[in-house]
Amino acid sequence: MADRVTHETCTTYDATLERAGGTRRPQVVLPADAADEFPDGEVVRLVLDGSEYRAQVRSDSAGRPVIRGAYDTPDLARDPSGGENRLREWVDEKGLDVGRSVHVDVVESGFKYGLRAPGEESTYAATGKPKDTLADIAKNLDRWVRD
Repeated sequence: MADRVTHETCTTYDATLERAGGTRRPQVVLPADAADEFPDGEVVRLVLDGSEYRAQVRSDSAGRPVIRGAYDTPDLARDPSGGENRLREWVDEKGLDVGRSVHVDVVESGFKYGLRAPGEESTYAATGKPKDTLADIAKNLDRWVRD
């Protein structure tokens, strides 16, 4: 069984809800000093109210890590054209507006994060990052073939 951790035991970053470009879609913008914690281009696990989704971390023009959506699968996180954005649903359910602060908890660095509205508490399952994901195996195979 996975260990349980509370938000109180996690490193927490204060982020801001902003609009993604000229759209009405919300995005979570973290401070630039959190860039090392949130690897650009990586698909990570994102917990919203106890449900786990996948999100791709990107960097904006100021070098700040940005999460523009939460999706049901890693493929949808990479190409969200056919998926439901659970981040948008979460923002709507919480009644949060653009400009509002939210909390991002580091459950497992580089792998799993939790998103909380201000004043909320949360408990997460710390499942542990798999040692060799298919993506890791493919990267290693590609390196082996080149060498």
